Amino acid sequence: MTTENLLPQSCLGVVLAGGKSSRMGQDKANLQRHQENMLSYSKSVLKAAGSSQVVVSGDEHGVSDIVSNIGPLGGIQSVISQFKPKALLILPVDLPLMTAAELARLKQIGELSQNACFFTDNYLPLYLPVNAYVEQFFTQPLTQNSLAHKTDDKLTSKRGLKGPSVRSLLNQVPHKVIQAKNTQSLFNTNTPEQWQQAQHLLSLQRKTHV
Repeated sequence: MTTENLLPQSCLGVVLAGGKSSRMGQDKANLQRHQENMLSYSKSVLKAAGSSQVVVSGDEHGVSDIVSNIGPLGGIQSVISQFKPKALLILPVDLPLMTAAELARLKQIGELSQNACFFTDNYLPLYLPVNAYVEQFFTQPLTQNSLAHKTDDKLTSKRGLKGPSVRSLLNQVPHKVIQAKNTQSLFNTNTPEQWQQAQHLLSLQRKTHV
C-alpha cells in the first residue's frame, strides 16, 4: 500500500445556493458579509476547511438541479451525478457565522469514521461520503411527492425546506452527530430580521478580537 492510499479521500466542497430566498426578499448569495458576499464567503470557508475543490449548487450560480424545486437533495444529487466525488462537504449559503474550524472538525470526524457527519439539531452543514448507501438512496426517484418529510420534522420546517428532506437521506446512511463547539456558527438567516441579527453578532465578534 502506498502512502498516497493513506491520505484522506478527496472531498468536494458544495455551496447550496439554489433556494428562492423568498422570505429574505433578495438572493441570499448576494448579501454582503463585511467586504464580500455570502457566496464568496461560503466558498472561502469550505476551501479553508480542507475541500480540494468547491462548486456551487443552484441554477443562478452553478450546477443546475436535475430535478427542480425539491430543495437541497436536488442539489446534492446533481453534484454527485456531475462530479462523481468520493465525499462532499456541504454548506448552505445562509450561515454567515460558520467558521472553517467547525467545518474542518466536521470533515475530519466524518473521514475518520467514514460516516456522514452533521451537528446536533442541524442536518446541514453535512459531511457526506458518497458510498453504496448514498448511491442506493439516489436510485430512488426524487420528486416533490416522493420521500416527503413528516410534517412534524421541526428542523426541516425551520429551514423552510420543501420536497424530500435531507433527513430522509440521513435516515438511510450510517451517520455521526457531533456538538458544535460554537453553536452561534449554526445561526441561519432566512429573513431580513435574522440577517440583521447576524450582522450584529458579527460586529460583536470583531470588537472582541480587536
